[in-house]
Amino acid sequence: MNSPATSNSAQTQSRKADHIRICLEEDVQFRATTNGLERYRFTHSCLPEIDRDDIDLSATFLGKKLNAPLLISSMTGGTEQAGIINQRLAGLAQDYKLAMGVGSQRVALEKPQVADTFAIRKYAPDVLLFANVGAVQLNYKYGLDECLRIIDMLEADALILHINPLQECIQPRGDVNFRGLLDKINQLCTKLPVPVIAKEVGNGISGAIAEKLIAAGVQAIDVAGAGGTSWAKVEGERAESAMQRRLGQTFADWGIPTAECITSVRAIAPHIPLIASGGLRDGLDIAKAIALGADIAGLAMPFLQAAVDSEAALQDLAEVLIAEITTVLFCTGNATLHQLKHSGSLQRLQ
Repeated sequence: MNSPATSNSAQTQSRKADHIRICLEEDVQFRATTNGLERYRFTHSCLPEIDRDDIDLSATFLGKKLNAPLLISSMTGGTEQAGIINQRLAGLAQDYKLAMGVGSQRVALEKPQVADTFAIRKYAPDVLLFANVGAVQLNYKYGLDECLRIIDMLEADALILHINPLQECIQPRGDVNFRGLLDKINQLCTKLPVPVIAKEVGNGISGAIAEKLIAAGVQAIDVAGAGGTSWAKVEGERAESAMQRRLGQTFADWGIPTAECITSVRAIAPHIPLIASGGLRDGLDIAKAIALGADIAGLAMPFLQAAVDSEAALQDLAEVLIAEITTVLFCTGNATLHQLKHSGSLQRLQ
């Protein structure tokens, strides 16, 4: 007979495989809710007065320099396919000097033999790497020791605590006790040797919640707003009951649009390191997010689709994203991301 721990690890590993398959094969994108960036437009400059070859896309995040303001957002790990995906993504991050996060490492604590699917530092020795676990696990026997093991597994520069109440509500056997988490996050932040990043999973972080998280010691925010992959839809596809399926449909478009999250968080925390993610699909979205106040931008689905295809597809994606961001800077007359942020060239449409 399987022990409860063995059963839990098998369920977690199966869920990871399901998530990859569903994201790639099913229609799980937001429909009624957008990322909100379509409400903004750059003012074109027909006389940029710069040489495009002089444009510098470098950014610094948590003290580490990136060649472009891109984060390969947390996606996966824990299965053979996930290991291949993470290896390819890490190679891309290393080649282009991008930041990268991995999917939740809870499965690797429950089943240590899959830890190597997350152990990507050897493929990305110079890259800003983020470990990852659900914040709610702090209410389910996880603490400092488990978080240190997760960080060590990745040799990570920071720890992402992902916050996902809606997903847990819809997920079969989800972890839904979120009581007292802010105090536990505070205790963890005071003891960890690396910064903590608070991240949603596609429903957004408001300015008011960001303020509480920052007061608790969180050192960076990833808003992960609405407009991209709907994890309510994803979990609805995995439903084991009619009620779960119904919840996935009802809350398919729940959340705060990414653009609104960026402006809301930046208004209350002008200097917090800020990641924009949630439905960003091209370099124009990335440039808009940065002009609104983000420091770097995270993408998941485009990188996942390319990674499943080939290493060449990943390189093509990186090249086009960089070209798109460069084109925005050139056609607005800005040579750096700092200049873009302070240029006033992004206007909200009436």
